[in-house]
Amino acid sequence: MRIAFACLDADTLGGIQQITHTLAQGLAERGHEVDVIGLYAADKPFRYVERPLYRRHVINRAPLGAERRRVADRRLRRALPDAGYLVMTSPSVVARMAELGRGLRRIGQYHGSFEHARGSWHLASIRRNYGALDQAVFLSEEDAWRFSEQALLPNAWALPNPLTMWPEETSTLETPRVLGVGRLEGVKRFDRLISAFAMASEPPWELHLIGDGPEAGWLRAHAEREGVADRVRFRGRVPVSQMTAEYRQAALLGLTSDHEGLGLVLLEAAAHGVPSVAFDVSGGVRSAGPVLVPPGDVAAFADRLRLLMREHEERRRLGAAARERAADFRLERILDRWEELFAHIER
Repeated sequence: MRIAFACLDADTLGGIQQITHTLAQGLAERGHEVDVIGLYAADKPFRYVERPLYRRHVINRAPLGAERRRVADRRLRRALPDAGYLVMTSPSVVARMAELGRGLRRIGQYHGSFEHARGSWHLASIRRNYGALDQAVFLSEEDAWRFSEQALLPNAWALPNPLTMWPEETSTLETPRVLGVGRLEGVKRFDRLISAFAMASEPPWELHLIGDGPEAGWLRAHAEREGVADRVRFRGRVPVSQMTAEYRQAALLGLTSDHEGLGLVLLEAAAHGVPSVAFDVSGGVRSAGPVLVPPGDVAAFADRLRLLMREHEERRRLGAAARERAADFRLERILDRWEELFAHIER
């Protein structure tokens, strides 16, 4: 079948983009004809798939003014298949493309949590635009239920993000290293992770932050203020192909975001047998099975880190349980669920 995924920007370093390219390649490997459409070009393109089996389209080099909207619409229509499915990956894309996709089976994804949507403009947009689609897809059963109840959606469906890897070898959990993975920007609140690490740890433990972003300089200064600048390593971008080695050298992962739909890093760490500590911010985070602490409670986060730093056997127990749970998110299983969704829509 023909399937088109549409993103505001398909090639920036980010979770939505990584999931989109992973699904596109997986479905293409199963024989489907797949397109990935970016409405705008990325400032710093990131390559997720070395040899894509799907077609890629960039509609505009930059956001357009209203006067050129019709030109962009013509380009979009040429990029869309004549029949099949249009998967729109965010509320902004649904608002922009839903009418252009008439004639296709239209699916609207939401990669955030209900908690985040309720605190932003997203909930009103989802309530206004998603109910008319063939399916509205959310990251956990809990989120799908809450959107169906609170946004009055008759078409809510739960379909989690897939793992992009499944390693045969896992971490020994012996290297005294905590990982933080993601873009260094406000919503990820790596300042909280640095503070919790400072409260919980002593040498030789280190915190490795993988990713880049606008807050890198401020976070370096924050590590200095917390007295751990010599033990916080800012690693910058790491290619996807090298992330397995990073997880295998970790003993713990910390996720201190203000909000997360379903943090892919939680699943990747779990697949490598690495336990995580995370703020309890969504049904998707809960479904990944980390050690949970109340949102924003840095002292509680530090307490859990401290315990797990001291107890190697507890890390092993939690890591093994996390890997067992993560098996449900393996790519092949999630691709099966996407094909089940397509079959459900056809019925």
